[in-house]
Amino acid sequence: MKIQDLIDGYGSFKGKKFKKYENKFLDLVKNGQKAKVLFIACSDSRVDPALITNSNPGDLFVLRNIGNFVPPFSPDNDYHATAAGIEYAVHILKVTDIIVCGHSNCGAIDSLYKKIDNKNLLHVKKWLDLGLEAKQHVENSIDKNATKNKKLELTEKVSIVFQMKNLLSYPEIKDRVSSGKLSLRGWYYKIKTGELEYFCDLKREFLPMI
Repeated sequence: MKIQDLIDGYGSFKGKKFKKYENKFLDLVKNGQKAKVLFIACSDSRVDPALITNSNPGDLFVLRNIGNFVPPFSPDNDYHATAAGIEYAVHILKVTDIIVCGHSNCGAIDSLYKKIDNKNLLHVKKWLDLGLEAKQHVENSIDKNATKNKKLELTEKVSIVFQMKNLLSYPEIKDRVSSGKLSLRGWYYKIKTGELEYFCDLKREFLPMI
């Protein structure tokens, strides 16, 4: 896709699709956004939260980053983009659900098993540290004869669970989950088939959404 394709796409949106949602946008401008779901997804261009969930403008507060990682709570004065988005969703929007959505064929997870020598990827390399706990867990538990694809898929799923654990390091999230005001959900999207799985706390495994 080229820039002109995007411009042409905007023309189609403005001329057709915007009309469909015009009243919705007017309401969102007048009354502000009231999204009750925080959707934490990967920046991967093949994963579109609105497309997967068939949601409308204003339905989801979306955070996207490499690997759909969640940094643990760290109360300092550094820059924390993902943490800032989480705080806004929880404290301002008062979301009732937080979804951490990982996916198949994830480049971030694959990179955990590779050595990154590119000096221009300084921040990427540091960011990937957030996936090391999941990688270590998989390496300690998976069958030694498992294929690479099986190991990567398991790491993708295990990472979702560890990111949910990191969410609980945020005091407000832990309090709201304990009081039943907030639910944490782990989803896994398969790009090739369009299948969506959810993490079942009771069975401690991912099951088909439908």
